[in-house]
Amino acid sequence: MNEPPKYRIVAFYKNYFDDFFALQRQKVKDKILWTLKLIEEIQQVPETYLKSLENADGLFEIRIKQGSDIFRIFCIFDEGNLVVLFNCFQKKTQKTPKSEIEKALKIKEEYYAEKR
Repeated sequence: MNEPPKYRIVAFYKNYFDDFFALQRQKVKDKILWTLKLIEEIQQVPETYLKSLENADGLFEIRIKQGSDIFRIFCIFDEGNLVVLFNCFQKKTQKTPKSEIEKALKIKEEYYAEKR
């Protein structure tokens, strides 16, 4: 018997994700879509693909690696299992840039303000 998906990716907040996705080459797009489907389909998503950010107030990063390129998509869980995607970027340094995390936190505040 198949279990229902643990998470549902239901929202792309504003155009942050769409704008980023449109600029990627096809292999990267395919890997992003594969990773999003994986998150929806398995019960226990490995940190290789989805990780909570420390000291970031409920912010998560979806982690994508295509060849030597590394990408991050920031997201939150709303209403338990609904994944809302925010900003994305190509990672070029060992640590996630603080400016990208701050941007994601501002987008999160904006999302909840609009939701109220």
